[in-house]
Amino acid sequence: MNSSCYNYLKSRPELLQFVRSNPMWYRYLTRDPNRIYEIEKEAKRFYGKTFPQQVEKINNGVQMVGMFLQFAETMKD
Repeated sequence: MNSSCYNYLKSRPELLQFVRSNPMWYRYLTRDPNRIYEIEKEAKRFYGKTFPQQVEKINNGVQMVGMFLQFAETMKD
């Protein structure tokens, strides 16, 4: 792997952990160091940080609170 790629990954611990958990990226970066910016997109998808994933997480939280409130209403009666 190119030393500049490795230094970039060291400066971004989350990306370094992503590469360690997905070893195929070592091969990609060794062959083409310019793919370093693709890792950011893949890591966001892997860690659930894309906008649709965050919206889904919030939606699930709201649904859980709604079910809890319904449960509390039934227990109240």
